[in-house]
Amino acid sequence: MHNFDSPGGRFVVQGRRAFLSLLISTMLVGQAQAADLWAITRDALENNAELAASRSRLDSVEAGRDVVGGGLLPQISASAEAAHNRTYDSQSTSLEGLDGSAPGGLEGLSSLFEEDDVFNSAGMGLEASQALYDAATSREVTQAEREIDQEAFNLAASEQQLLFDVANAYFEILRANDILAAREAQARAIKRQLAQVREQFEVGLVAITDVEEAVASFDQARADRIAAQSDLQVSFEALERLTGERYDSIESLGEDMPIEMPTPAERDAWVELALANSPVLKGAQAGVEVSRSAVEVARAARLPVLEAFASYDYADSDSETLSGYDSSSQVGLRANMPLYTGGTTSSQIRQNTYELEVSQYDAEAQRRDTIQQVRSLFTRVQNDVATVEARRQAVVSNRSALEATRSGYEVGTRNIVDLLNAEQNLYDAVAALAEARYDFVLDRLELFQQTGMLDAEDIQGLNARLNADEPVSLEFESGSDAYRDAMDIGEPPRR
Repeated sequence: MHNFDSPGGRFVVQGRRAFLSLLISTMLVGQAQAADLWAITRDALENNAELAASRSRLDSVEAGRDVVGGGLLPQISASAEAAHNRTYDSQSTSLEGLDGSAPGGLEGLSSLFEEDDVFNSAGMGLEASQALYDAATSREVTQAEREIDQEAFNLAASEQQLLFDVANAYFEILRANDILAAREAQARAIKRQLAQVREQFEVGLVAITDVEEAVASFDQARADRIAAQSDLQVSFEALERLTGERYDSIESLGEDMPIEMPTPAERDAWVELALANSPVLKGAQAGVEVSRSAVEVARAARLPVLEAFASYDYADSDSETLSGYDSSSQVGLRANMPLYTGGTTSSQIRQNTYELEVSQYDAEAQRRDTIQQVRSLFTRVQNDVATVEARRQAVVSNRSALEATRSGYEVGTRNIVDLLNAEQNLYDAVAALAEARYDFVLDRLELFQQTGMLDAEDIQGLNARLNADEPVSLEFESGSDAYRDAMDIGEPPRR
């Protein structure tokens, strides 16, 4: 577990069923009125279409191994037939002497034989065989087992990706809400300032240019607020796509969220963790083994196939000319050796060898990409820690600057443009602080994901930092019914 109270720890590779058991054990936890991160994550683990497809894909590959492996097990077949038969024979013969005359002085002798037979017949056969040596099928089984390993890693990667995607969508909502709150506060402050400037203009204390400056600032603040409202709605929709559920409100992030570097504190140590644990990288490496097995399967096509067999046949008939039954049995060995296949086997070996090279290069590209991603994320997290502290100080400094500018404006040493700029700078700093906090949370989670260390317990640890007393909701205006209809994605497919 790598929660935000005690960062770091040892990564333990868990199977997919162990992962799902953790999910099932928590399904009885009730969902509060404002959904929290873990409740939404459970919904995603249960309902996400991409993850469900990955699970079914693994089940399909596991079943495929049994399909291939069946060729190495005993094969038994039975056949039976029953028929109504009718035969009609018409034959003639003629005899002539060597001198052209028939014996006895007759010029020729001929005869005609006709026979019609109607009868019933029945038969049955039973054959059993057992492969004694079948290199191609054996290697196909090995290939199928390696495909299972690859798909298991792909499923683990899909689960971790979903955990991050849900957290990312969740905190993007909170980010959009905090920015919206800053823009709304900015619009209210500038609106009050505009009203004050208009009163001063009416009594002749300020020029019309001050009013126009205030109006321009207020219009810009309104535009920023509208854009923030749009971002909040889009963020809610992105979360609903992942879970198939609608959430009226979610819990906010508490102010006591610690901003600190995860352990280990060395970048190279995180790279080593990623190379050892990343399911994406392991899946690429497993793909190399699958391709290597395909080459061995192609080579096995040149080898003989040896099997033992036993058979029994029985036939019965009530024909007038020949009645009774026949039966026979065999026990023996059967071998098949391909001698020449028109070059197909050699071509297949070459093709699979090239595909092996492709998978090797893909795995190397994934290794390099993993290293680069982990290094970049570690650097970003490192910078996020410093940035959050700097943004906090910037809010304090801009608040003090605003107070000083307001005092200067009241005594006439500052003009309205200075005051409006100070207002803008303060709320920009507030929004930037919110951005920095959520950048830290998401960059840290992505660092765990890229190293293969993100699991459900990390989400639960982060969930403990949420604040249920200040939920975030999306206020719908006119047209909300149309929006709800648009988000009705219907029932998911059932197994």
